[in-house]
Parts: sequence; C-alpha cells; structure tokens
Amino acid sequence: MSWLQSQMLNAQPEKTFIRNKAAQVFALVFVTEYLTKWPKFFFDILSVVGLNPRGVDLYLRILMAIDAEVVDRDVIHTAEEARRNTLLKDTMREQCIPNLVESWYQILQTYQQSNSELTCQCLEVIGSYVSWIDLTLIANDRFINMLLSHLSVEVLREEACDCLYEIVNKGMDPIDKTKLVESLCQVLQSAGFFSINQEEDVDFLARFSKLVNGMGQSLIISWSKLVKAGDLKSAQDTLQSIESKVPLMLQLLVHEDDDISSNIIVFCYEYLQILKQLAMLSNQQKANLEAVMLAVIKKLTYDDEYNFENEGEDEAMFVEYRKQLKLLLDRLAQVSPELLLTSVRRVFNNTLQNWQTTPFMEVEVAIRLLFMLGEAIPASHGAHFCGDAAKASVLQDMMRTLVTSGVSAYNHTSVTLEYFETVVRYEKFFAVEPIHIPNILMAFLDHRGLRHASPKVRSRTAYLFSRFVKSLHKQMNTFVEDILRRIQDLLELSPPENGFQTLLTSDDQLFIYETAGVLIVNSDYPADRKHILMRNLLSPLMEKFKILLEKLMLEQDEERQSVLADCLNHSVGFASRTSKAFSNKQTVKQCGCSEVYLDCLRTFLPALSCPVQKEVLRGGVRTFLHRMIICLEEEVLPFIPTASEHMLKDCEAKDLQEFIPLINQITAKFKTQVSAFLQQVFMPLLHAIFEMLIRPAEENDQSASLDKQMLRRSYFAFLQTVSGSGMSEVIANQGPENVERVLFTVIQGAVEYPDPIAQKTCFIILSKLVELWGGKDGLVGFADFVYKHIVPACFLAPLKPSFDLTDAQTVLALSECAVTMKTIYIKRGLECIHYLQQEYLPSLQVAPEIIQEFCQALQQPDAKVFKNYLKVFFQRAKP
Repeated sequence: MSWLQSQMLNAQPEKTFIRNKAAQVFALVFVTEYLTKWPKFFFDILSVVGLNPRGVDLYLRILMAIDAEVVDRDVIHTAEEARRNTLLKDTMREQCIPNLVESWYQILQTYQQSNSELTCQCLEVIGSYVSWIDLTLIANDRFINMLLSHLSVEVLREEACDCLYEIVNKGMDPIDKTKLVESLCQVLQSAGFFSINQEEDVDFLARFSKLVNGMGQSLIISWSKLVKAGDLKSAQDTLQSIESKVPLMLQLLVHEDDDISSNIIVFCYEYLQILKQLAMLSNQQKANLEAVMLAVIKKLTYDDEYNFENEGEDEAMFVEYRKQLKLLLDRLAQVSPELLLTSVRRVFNNTLQNWQTTPFMEVEVAIRLLFMLGEAIPASHGAHFCGDAAKASVLQDMMRTLVTSGVSAYNHTSVTLEYFETVVRYEKFFAVEPIHIPNILMAFLDHRGLRHASPKVRSRTAYLFSRFVKSLHKQMNTFVEDILRRIQDLLELSPPENGFQTLLTSDDQLFIYETAGVLIVNSDYPADRKHILMRNLLSPLMEKFKILLEKLMLEQDEERQSVLADCLNHSVGFASRTSKAFSNKQTVKQCGCSEVYLDCLRTFLPALSCPVQKEVLRGGVRTFLHRMIICLEEEVLPFIPTASEHMLKDCEAKDLQEFIPLINQITAKFKTQVSAFLQQVFMPLLHAIFEMLIRPAEENDQSASLDKQMLRRSYFAFLQTVSGSGMSEVIANQGPENVERVLFTVIQGAVEYPDPIAQKTCFIILSKLVELWGGKDGLVGFADFVYKHIVPACFLAPLKPSFDLTDAQTVLALSECAVTMKTIYIKRGLECIHYLQQEYLPSLQVAPEIIQEFCQALQQPDAKVFKNYLKVFFQRAKP
C-alpha cells in the first residue's frame, strides 16, 4: 500500500511493464489474502487512489489482473482453483461489487472527455466483469446512455462497442434480453448507426459488426428458448425483432472489408437456421434469402490485390474467410436448394457466355459456385447426374457449358485450377456424356494443364489428372496408348548432372506414374500387350537406376552423393507407385506383369549394399518390398533373406524400427512358409535391437530417447506378430538361454518402462505365450516362469506410480493385463488360485477378504467381470 501511495507522488510514472507486474502481484495477494486476512482489499485501494489518474490507472490494471487470475475462461484451472475462484466471486458479489461499479461510473464521468486512455481501460474492465456480476448494475439508463454517448467519440467508440457486446452477451431471461437488445437498437438506429457508410472507419465498423452479431445471436437464443417453452406470442415478437436487424446484417455482410463481413457471419448463419425451421417463408424472408445469396456470391470473389504467385498472410485469411462463406452457402442450400440452383445457374451462364471479356475473378467465382454445389447439395457417391431430375438436368447443363465453352483456355491460374477441380469433382458427368472426354484429356495434357507455365497449376493438375483417370478408367480404353505417348517426357527421371529442370517435381511425377499404371492395368489389352507396356514404362527407370548406382559408388563428394541417392530413391518410388494399380497378386499375374516387377527387385536390391547414403536407399527399397509382398506374394520370398542381411548391417535405431514392420508383414502373411527364414534372422535381429537399446545416449537427447522408445515398441510388436501368427516355435527353438532373455525383455517392457502402448503389447505377448506354453504339456520350465515372473508383473506394473489409470492407453494396458491373469487361471486352474491365495497376494500384505474377493472375480466365467474388478482393485491399492 505504501508503494501504491508513492506512485501518486513520484515525478514520473513507472514504466508500463512495471505497472503490469505490480498489478499481477496485487492480484496474487488478493487471491491468497482476500477471503481470510484482507477483506477490505478493494476499499483500501480505492481509499488510496481516489480519482488520481495514476492511481486509477493502477486500480484498473489490478482489476484486469484479478480477472485474468480468477475469471479468464481461456485459462485451465484445477478443480481446487475453480472452487476457490467461485468463492472469491461470491464473496465479491456480497461485499464490494456495487462499490466497484460505482467507482467505474465515477471514473468514466471524470475522464471521458479528458483522458481517453483511462476511459478505455475502464470500459475494458466493465466488459470483463459484466459476465458474472448482477447485470442491472450496468444495464441501466445512466451506464447505457454514457456508453452510447461514447460511440460518437472516435477514441472511445471501439472500446464502448466491445463493452456493449459483453453486456448483450450476458445470459438472462429471453424476454428481458429481447427488451434490452431492442432498446439498444432503437438508440443506435436513431443515432444513425444502422446506415453503414463504406468510407466509415473500418476498425470501428469491425467492432460494431461484432456487436450487431452479438445482438442477433442473443435474439436467436431468446427465440429458441421461447419456442421451446411454448410462449409463441413472445417468440413471434422476438422473431420480428430479429427480422428488423436483417437489413443491417446484410449491409455488414456485403461490406468490402472482409473483417467486418466475417464478424457478422454467425448471426447470418443462425438466421438461416431459423428460416430452415419455419414451415413457410414470407415474401420478405424469401427476399432476405436471395439477398444473402447475392452477398455470398459477391464476397466469394477475389479482389485485385490477391497475390496468386506469392500467397502470404492476407491471402491465407481470405481463404479462411471463403470457408466461412461456404458454410453460409451450404446452409442456404438446406433452406432452399431450388433458389441456390437457380441463382448459381444464372450467374454461371451469364458469366460463361462472355468469359473472354470478363475479369478473371468473376469467371473464377462462377466456376467456383458450380464446384461448391457438389457439397452444398450432396449426392450419394457423387451421383449428381441421376435421381432428382431437376437438379441433375441443371448440373448437367452447367457441366456441358463448362467443358464446351473453351473457358479452359482462360489465361489466369485461379480460373484454370478451378476448371480442373470442377471437372474432377463431377467426373460422373463424363460417364453420362463421354463425348467430352477427348477434349478434357487434351486440356489436362497440354499447356492448360500438365504443361502450364505455372508450377502450381502443373503440380495440382498432376494429382487431378490421376484422380480423373482412376475414376473413369472404364472409359479410357481407346485413349491408353495415346496418353502414354503424350506423357512420355513427363515420366523421365531427371538425372542430377544435366541441370535440366523438369516440368514436374518428383512428387508430381508419382501421380503420373500411378496414372500410367492405372491405364495399363485397366485397359482391355491382352496380358502380353500389358506386359510390354509395363516393361516400356519401367525399363527406363531400371536402366537409369543401374547407371546412377554405379556413379554413387564412385562419388566422393557428399553433396553429390546426396543428390544421386535422392534420384535413385525417386526411381524406386516411381516403380512402387505404378504397382498401386494392382489390388493383389492375381491382377499382377493376369496382366502378365510379375516378371517386370521381379526385374525391378533384382535391379533395386543391390542398392542395399551401397556403403554411402544407406538411410535414403534402404528406405526406398524397403517401401518397394512392402508393395511387392502385396503384389507378388511368395515370389518375393527368395529375395527377403539377402535384403534382410543387408538391412541389419551398420544400422541405426530408426533403420531397425522401420525394418521390423517389413518382417511383421512377411510373418503375418506367409506364416509357416517363412519359418526357416525367421529362425535364421530372429537372433541377429534381436542382437541388433538389444545393442541399440543399451547404447548410451546423452541425458538430454530427447530425439535419441524417442528413437529408443519407438524401437522398443517395434521390437515388442515383432514378438507379438511372431507369437500371434502360430510361429511361437521360432522363439522356442532359440535355445533356453535366448528364450529366457527374450521373456525377461517382455517382463521388463510390461513393468519397467512407463509406456502404456508398449506395456499393452507386452501383456498381449505374455497372454499368448501362456496360452501356448502354459498348460501341463507346455514348454519345459515355463510354468515356473509364470509364477515367478508373469504373475508378479501383472501386479507390479499397475502398482507403479507412472501407471495412470485415468489415461485411456493405460486402461487398455490394464485390460490386457487382466486377459493375461485370466489366461494363467484357464491354463493352470486351481493351482493358480492356490498360489495367489497362499503365497503371492499375502506377500503383498493384501487383506484376506480382498484376496478372497480377487480370486472369486478371477474365477468368474465372464472375462469382463474380472477386467472391471481389476481396475477397482488397483484404484484402491494405489496410494
């Protein structure tokens, strides 16, 4: 308090950041002392500061700091803090809120004309506190008249707007709320605020738009409550009140500044929701609908300043704003799909009749509207051209206009992109009118699409072309070889040494290779012709691969090595992508393509023995192997041992972690067919994993720690696959010492590491092994292991402090732990119960009645009963 007094006497005020920190200190003192030692906190401060401007400044900062500490909804409070905050607010309401409100009024009256900064601070405080204090203290003539007078003062009006918004937002009786909003609106209207001038200060209008949005939303909430309560007379009055705000809403919605427009969208959206609920619309409501429709079309349009070549923050904001407008359009479609279709058709046809002389933004928005209809008026599986005849006919007419108008030649990237997006969205149109397919294919393949001057257009078109061909592959038969010939240059692997800049990036080329594969596989050609076409597609890749691999082996410069390795990786990726056209081995065989992919394997596998750039090369080949296991099935198996041997040499944790899913895929798919291979690779793989896990890492190296955690998970996933694929003999045949080591790692994973995902997997493995080996004729010595290690693990893991029973993943781990216990009981019977009753549970100092309860739950036939019990058991057992 002495410090506070000194602030009013000092020659210079403290710096702002000091005042803010001081306010925080006061707020923290308030939180800890107000309820017990300092009930006169506010009165003491007010008695010191009075109306001294420096004192008032600090007083208002303290109030805002208290709001941040006690009320702020963006801060997540603990249950205890929430209870404390409620008590603080209740006590303030009882003891001092009227005095605080009076102090705010005095501050506003004193400084509204002489100190705008203090006035704005005070308005901000009122806006923050109004949500939880008695509204009548603020929503009365003296305060409201003062706030409305501030709307006419340039330096105060933005803050006054925000303050009124908070007042309007306050929850209250629906009839009272309607009266409050109406009285506010009458004053605002008579003061001329309902006539929006485009030249008006946009910052103020953005706040004013937010206020109108708040008033509209409040009225709609009141209307909903009154309808629900059955008070139809009051509901009708409130609806009239809402309707009277619609002209103002439309003025703000159509305002050229997007922030002003964006701030009113929620009111507009919810108004449309009301219209959707009404049985019949009046002529005025229909006119309002049409006005919203026109406003949305106008606001969807790009402005001249949009930078298509270098999109920055402003452009990103407009894209987000467009998404909001799309929601309005979707809602319009729900209220009146006929109106939407008619409006879009009118705009679309008028624009495309004269597209050559129309500005790009109008052409783009016309096509965009057609595109948006697909989601606004959805059809099952995109079947827009059957079913509802009226809608199908309108859409079909517009699509026919789009593809025959020549607008694909419009020289602006936004129009070109929207054209191709729309063509692909309505690909089913071309099944109805296939006559247009050749022209569309040419648009995709020439300077309008894949050879466009803009890299952005080329890139997007590569993806859209792939989608178009996949969707219409049945209609592509007559064009297959022509398309393959025309895309030949786009398939070329760009070797790093010639410096030639290809039209497409390697990511874009993936789509072109996939498209080529789809065309060949889905064509009506006989198998031998398909084989030739696929070989023609992949042979250049294989040839380039061999040349580049030789170069890489000899290259000394690290930068060049990296470039060559990337290029090699791309070629493997392209070959891999063509195989996406196949669903399984049957289609590969039917197409006569098995031998081509086997040749690819023979070409790519030598890269695994390359001494440099191992991570990149191994990653590419590994992905290719994953695909080939699906496409070639057992024909891949002869290549796996050599590939595995190379991948296990000089590898890092990440390499191992990514190699294990390949082994899992092989194990799960081929099971006993790969038994010999698994026997051979099992311990070398495990040794590599163990060596990696015990390798020391820097204490704070989070990346290394995460790599180890992921590797550990992969290792347990591997054991789960082996044990769950009927291959447990692979583990059993590794010799007693190795078997024991493996089992101990699983116990360790279940108990020691605070990783519920790994713990869950470990319990699944233990459960499976108990099922396989835990019976009377199981693996020698395993029953002993069950009692000495697996049973304790089922208790030690959940009792760990890190085993958080409120966490979803941990609950799943506990569920698998219950399954393990249940499986032990099923396999060992009463012997297990006896061990728990007589030995293990008493050693944990569990009370006899709890032991009895536990064993009864375990013996229940329904496994769910025990699962549920186990959770309760450990919740009670944990401190």
